[in-house]
Amino acid sequence: MTQQPQRRSWIVWPMVAIALVGGILIGKGWERTGCASETYEELKTFSEVLNQIQRHYVDETKPKELIQGAIRGMLATLDPHSAYMTPEMYKEMQVETKGEFGGVGIQIGVKDNKLAVIAPIEGTPAHRAGIKAGDFIIKVNDETTKDLTLMDAVQKMRGPKGSKVSLTVQREGVTEPLVFTLIRDTIKIESVKAKIIENNLGYVRLTQFQESTGKDLAKAIKQFKEAKVQGVIIDLRNNPGGLLTAAVDVSEQFLPSGKLIVYTKSRDGKKDEWFAKGKDQLDNLPLIVLVNEGSASASEIVAGALQDWGRAVVVGNTSFGKGSVQTILALGDGSGLRLTTARYYTPKGRTIQSTGITPDIVVKMPQQTVAKATDGHLAEMDGKGGKPATGKDQAPAAGKLSDEAGAKGGPTAPAAEGRTDLAAEEDVQLQKAVELLKSWKIFRELRPS
Repeated sequence: MTQQPQRRSWIVWPMVAIALVGGILIGKGWERTGCASETYEELKTFSEVLNQIQRHYVDETKPKELIQGAIRGMLATLDPHSAYMTPEMYKEMQVETKGEFGGVGIQIGVKDNKLAVIAPIEGTPAHRAGIKAGDFIIKVNDETTKDLTLMDAVQKMRGPKGSKVSLTVQREGVTEPLVFTLIRDTIKIESVKAKIIENNLGYVRLTQFQESTGKDLAKAIKQFKEAKVQGVIIDLRNNPGGLLTAAVDVSEQFLPSGKLIVYTKSRDGKKDEWFAKGKDQLDNLPLIVLVNEGSASASEIVAGALQDWGRAVVVGNTSFGKGSVQTILALGDGSGLRLTTARYYTPKGRTIQSTGITPDIVVKMPQQTVAKATDGHLAEMDGKGGKPATGKDQAPAAGKLSDEAGAKGGPTAPAAEGRTDLAAEEDVQLQKAVELLKSWKIFRELRPS
């Protein structure tokens, strides 16, 4: 049975196309008219499709939803990190960089064209349940993630405190998918945690790069100097990144003034550089940086800069490898555009996109094998067929977008939500860092007879 299509006010679509083309021409000062002409031809097709949908689609359609859907599809053809944000999403993103948001506490990205967990945030629902860095999220509430954008996946994992969300993950070495039922909570991130270990060594853990990270790190370093520590360990494991400016603030506290920290290159070859403006706050004390596969973007900027200048020894596993820069662009209606605008490079010109930072000393964590999964909580075996491990394996989280820009916009690097801590005696990477700092002091004090 056919039905006579209702007539609609379809004249709006050609007007949209004309307005868009007008904006292109005005923005370019009427340059490259050949390119503008080609764009206009494509927009004619676009307006025709919208017209046909409005006139003939079986259900009622809303112009705003169709336009937003078209924008999302356009950005999805670029790369996994470019995305459109509704006014609500844009406002929420601005709040997140302050260090508090609602969700399950995991950082997600795209790896091998699949939705991947970069890192979980310590103390969050995802972290407590045993979700790990490297897990692939294949379903959210029984809905496949195959065609979801990063922003859409994040939104589906968000929700009011106390509500439930189900995540189905695929894990390397585990045959069947694992299902986690998580209770959402308010996620608060303390980006800097510091303490004295082994009597005279400073240990500082950076969980994310926020607006206040540089200032909070400076306070920790001051305490280390007052305690007269003999060396410092910076733990960037399962730190998916955050603000590029925060990565610069952190790096320049360990480098002399004038040293290049990072530079970016855009499509047109434009090069932007960031240099250290202060001084080495540790006065050249021995420095170890810990990284793993959950260390991404801003973490890789810091590790790469300190490694290139020979300021620190990098220990652990090869990092995630996210070297693209996203810029947050505000739009007129309160929405936002997150667009990949450049790639960043270490001082020696290394790009880490898809390759990551290779440690000076590779130390792999003991392999943990899954013994049982019950209600989203995993019992871990010690890898030797023995009793369940007493500490949880280091794990990344999902639920927060990889790169984030501050409320004022600008280029960013990815951010993480946390990691699962091992007991100190089980953390072989941390123990290696401690050994290196102790031997460093011994060798420095050696004198020829």
